[in-house]
Amino acid sequence: MAFSSERLRRAFLALLLLVGVLVASSAASAQDQAAQTKQKTYKPEEVEALVAPIALYPDSVLSQALMASTYPLEIVLAARWIKAHPNVKGDDAVKAVANESWDVSVKSLVAFPQVLEPMSDKLDWTQKLGDAFLAQEKEVLDAVQRLRAKAQQAGNLKSNEQQTVIVEPATTTTQTIVRIEPANPEVIYVPAYDPMIVYGGWAYPYYPPYYWPPYPAYYPGYAFGAGIAWGIGFAVGVAIIGGITWGGGGNVNINVNRAANIDRNFNRNNVGAGGEWKHDASHRKGVAYRDNATRDKYGRGNAGANARSDFRGRSPSAGDRAAFGDRAGAGGVSDRGNVGNRPQTADRPGSGSNFGNSASRDRAFQGVGGGTASQRDFDRGRSSAGSSSFNRPSGGGARGGGGGGRGGGGRR
Repeated sequence: MAFSSERLRRAFLALLLLVGVLVASSAASAQDQAAQTKQKTYKPEEVEALVAPIALYPDSVLSQALMASTYPLEIVLAARWIKAHPNVKGDDAVKAVANESWDVSVKSLVAFPQVLEPMSDKLDWTQKLGDAFLAQEKEVLDAVQRLRAKAQQAGNLKSNEQQTVIVEPATTTTQTIVRIEPANPEVIYVPAYDPMIVYGGWAYPYYPPYYWPPYPAYYPGYAFGAGIAWGIGFAVGVAIIGGITWGGGGNVNINVNRAANIDRNFNRNNVGAGGEWKHDASHRKGVAYRDNATRDKYGRGNAGANARSDFRGRSPSAGDRAAFGDRAGAGGVSDRGNVGNRPQTADRPGSGSNFGNSASRDRAFQGVGGGTASQRDFDRGRSSAGSSSFNRPSGGGARGGGGGGRGGGGRR
């Protein structure tokens, strides 16, 4: 009996030891996960660098750019549509893309080519902006307000013929709010500017602001380094679907009635209280989310699997494939076609947050390049699909990708 009791005692002690090890391991895993999540959070100065090129946009245009930035591949498709239809402007352009499969925020931006085209050409910036907006919406809006305050102090943000600047003083519960509205709601001007000038200098040398010179087609006569350029105003009405609720944490909202006028398939149920905008993962088209928390929130059960099937040969309609048919050199992202031949796009992680490391920001979708192995995978998939029941037309959207170039001036 004594021998049996001793064995039981030892077994019990061993069980306690095992439980202790498991608890310690679980705690360490939780700490590692928390550390990884913290590392994936953009710093305030990084967020300011991201929003610097658009912080002085009218609130409505800013909100639509933020929403659309979460769908980078659809941005590429819409920008290519603009280049193919240069004479269709403003609301007419929005009506012309009514039957496209893009998200309504992307459709609305075809009325603002001076916004949409740089978002396509600088796709690495667009994806990082979308990543920050999805994971840190409040921080993004706070960064916009800080930059607007700096522009005001530098004397570069004031009411004029193009815009109305409204300042709401701070209260006991809110900070000072700077709103920007078009002077004429029917004609909207979008400013272009050098962040290093308009904000009265830049305080973060390790995180320089993103910048590209204004596109001459929309800002004729702009002199490099001249500050704010206003360029061409676009007559819009139906294209304005977004807005921003400042203060109290802040959020981007969407006018559901206007959105439904643009997109007959707009899901009114995918809107929060008070019209708060919600990300629609089905328009992500397989682009990886940047961190685990965002991926867990949006990425499970979305269109990513379908996107990977498309890359393996089950391609959508020929009309959509044509949008990516021209494979050019190493210019901007919008010039790099044949994305259907790049099977790993949906499986690649998002780009890192180290803005100071030039290698880390060369491309938004690293590893997307064609390559002989990728081509063989695609050919095998296409051959397999050709002999299977999947080889019939479907209504999926085209896929795009690639890393974007950055503007002049020695900065991004």
